[in-house]
Amino acid sequence: MSIDHTEIHVRGKAVCVPSAQIGGKTVLTTGKWLEIAAFQDEELIEGETIADPESFVSQLKDTGLNADIFTFSQKLPASTPMYTYHLEWDNLAIIPIATFSDWWDKRVESSVRRAVKKAAKLGVVVEVAEFDDAFVEGIVGINNETPIRQGRAFWHFQKSFDAVKSENSTYPGRNAFLGAYYENELIGFIRIIYADKVANIVQLLSKIKHYDKRPANALIAKAVQLCEQQGISYLTYCNYIYNDPKSSLTEFKRRNGFEQALLPRYYIPLTLKGKIALRLGLHQSLAQRIPKPVFSQLLKIRSFWYERRLKDFKETL
Repeated sequence: MSIDHTEIHVRGKAVCVPSAQIGGKTVLTTGKWLEIAAFQDEELIEGETIADPESFVSQLKDTGLNADIFTFSQKLPASTPMYTYHLEWDNLAIIPIATFSDWWDKRVESSVRRAVKKAAKLGVVVEVAEFDDAFVEGIVGINNETPIRQGRAFWHFQKSFDAVKSENSTYPGRNAFLGAYYENELIGFIRIIYADKVANIVQLLSKIKHYDKRPANALIAKAVQLCEQQGISYLTYCNYIYNDPKSSLTEFKRRNGFEQALLPRYYIPLTLKGKIALRLGLHQSLAQRIPKPVFSQLLKIRSFWYERRLKDFKETL
């Protein structure tokens, strides 16, 4: 086995990281002083991720990637720990799919039902979209509406047509795009990538100026309907809780019927440095290690800073 390099996106920017192929899967290493190996797009891998961790780790060491820690997670619906390695918990936002009426009647808040009805009444049409140049142009238009979203810099602002098309063209044959249209204008979209019986929302965006028409709620409703039609077991939307458990995004997911699912994530040290780092908790991000009260204050400062920047941006238009 030989070391290669794979392009990934970190905070919206393309970077190349060392990688290797093991059993038909791409393993990447990221980090500077502490190198951590993980599967590329782990949640999108179809079939069993890893059958024999001991054998896999042995093959990983043979690649020469020189990682200090290897991490992997169990997949839905396997929430009970299967191994004795050091574990922490990934938290996912999921909707178990039974029927659309189950979601509509039992899972979402009444405010969401009103929002979906309002969107339809105001003329918003949500449909499965063809990923063509017109749709890409629509995404570019949404991306360029504002440089700041959810209190921080928006990574996709002012990305070129070619970059947007390339980034959304991965996993051909496993994608579904939903578009929310108002008077033939794309005002919101969802990109879904299927992996076995799981539909993963990898991006959901809508135009802020059309917030009153509730395109995001209408898009979620259409995604649930599509999952029922496709025989999907779970609709996921990244994490349920991020660094701030009271974030507006977590609240949006809760109102729209998502619940938290905890899955075991394992960490296997491969070097002495990896063992020490794991024992001291240094494998976690800086945000995870900062005390929650301090982190909450930092988030408020960041939001205030970006609100000022957004105000300056609007004044230049």
